[in-house]
Amino acid sequence: MERETQFIGQSAAFQDAVDRASQAAALDRPVLVIGERGTGKELIAERLHRLSARWDKPYVIMNCAAMPETLIEAELFGHEAGAFTGATRSRAGRFEEADGGTLFLDELATMSMAAQERLLRAVEYGEVTRVGASRPIRVDVRIVAATNEHLPALVEANSFRADLLDRLSFEVITLPPLRAREGDIEVLATYFGQRMAAVLGWEEWPGFGPRALAAMEGHDWPGNVRELRNVIERAIYRWADPEKPVDALTFDPFASPWQPVASKAAAKAEAPAQPGDSASAATPPAGTVNDLRAAVDGYERQILADTMARCRYNQKVAAEALGLSYDQIRHALKKHGLN
Repeated sequence: MERETQFIGQSAAFQDAVDRASQAAALDRPVLVIGERGTGKELIAERLHRLSARWDKPYVIMNCAAMPETLIEAELFGHEAGAFTGATRSRAGRFEEADGGTLFLDELATMSMAAQERLLRAVEYGEVTRVGASRPIRVDVRIVAATNEHLPALVEANSFRADLLDRLSFEVITLPPLRAREGDIEVLATYFGQRMAAVLGWEEWPGFGPRALAAMEGHDWPGNVRELRNVIERAIYRWADPEKPVDALTFDPFASPWQPVASKAAAKAEAPAQPGDSASAATPPAGTVNDLRAAVDGYERQILADTMARCRYNQKVAAEALGLSYDQIRHALKKHGLN
């Protein structure tokens, strides 16, 4: 694999997912790749293709979320001239482009039910019919699909076809989030840091200071590896002394005392909760408390939110400020939805 698509990590959870992908690659069967944003679903999909017998055939990528519902079928299956307004000439779809190779469908869960039905036929019978055509075309395509949704729950909600899920789930590879990859945060941070230092022309890599390492381990990384890379590269770029260990991280690049005032829509969404909500019960006027548990919960939530903001959202620092253990503050943040 090229340098940009290397797999970096030593945790058992991550290695298990990579090993499962390597094992599934040799079989000419559909594979689902599940994971949060930034966990590397695209890399696993490419690995499935490169290690398969189709490695020298086309590898076609389609982001289903980027396609309007009215065009997704034409993109997937192609169209004939005059099939719809603007279709001035015939065009092959992604299935025909990937014939003999692999078709990677990213953000699969966003696909409409109509497109799912046609996709099912293509997977089941190896045939696609261009929009506006009457004759099917035979194709030989391996499907790899990715999503950050729990597809069985979407089936229960009647927003994803159960028969399509059955066809695509020969193997399901679920990628662990970065917070569950024990020991990998520092490994990845060092890898991204060394690369960025080389880009900037630093003579040596000074490593990270204790404050930066503690901040990394204390962060939840909702954006996973993609977020980590941005944070580390930003830190290297802003660090003034290449001879000293990098010891300052900025998790939120938008944080600024001069940031624009929120729009009316955003302000409305972030408006204080209505009376009776636990958040609004944080500091009730004397004599108005009629739900002690809600008042205590609201006050606890407000203290947590204020302390996290004051500590720049570093969970370990906030835990020390409140006299809590790291596990206790993580539990409290999860309880109040502040992660």
